Amino acid sequence: MANSDEFPGATAKSAPEDRATEGPLDEVEANPVRPYVDLGGVKILPREGLHLRLEIEEGSKRVVAIGLDYAGSTLQVQPFAAPRSSGLWNEIRDQIADQIGKQGGTTTLREGPFGPELVAEIPVAAGLGTGETSRLARFIGVDGPRWFLRGVIAGEGAVNAEAASQIEDLFRSIVVVRGAAPMPPRDLIPLRMPATPAGAPEPGNA
Repeated sequence: MANSDEFPGATAKSAPEDRATEGPLDEVEANPVRPYVDLGGVKILPREGLHLRLEIEEGSKRVVAIGLDYAGSTLQVQPFAAPRSSGLWNEIRDQIADQIGKQGGTTTLREGPFGPELVAEIPVAAGLGTGETSRLARFIGVDGPRWFLRGVIAGEGAVNAEAASQIEDLFRSIVVVRGAAPMPPRDLIPLRMPATPAGAPEPGNA
């Protein structure tokens, strides 16, 4: 179940009650000896079968999202700065639903393992060769201390309960590194290419 602090409505925080122990974790809550892959604003715990992609903005060449391929699912994550005492997910969720509606898609609000989530049916552009006219995606979000972590689940994790459990566990394992620098709410916390240990494969670029 999700909990909310004393702030009502759109500014209330949305997060699982056990977030501080089960994740997604803040940097100060994480075990410092675990072998995380450091991507700047987030740290990812490696696991068998996990493939990491950096999603890069063409013009600026900055990393704007982390793509994780795992267990037949894809999980895109983005960390954002947020106010200390209020949350972003309730407001951002409404904006996502509005954007998808303008694209001709539909969204359904439901209670998920992280609190409210959007299940979206998004039109697929013709000519992609897949034969599909739409695809399903789950938009999930968690408000943490001075940050907000957004996730988008597609593939098996959007339609299959067992696959969903695996990709949700992956989302839980993410550590958000907010940093001490002042940042306006909603600004993307900077992401970067990880330092590659000797002998380790480079992550793929999207």
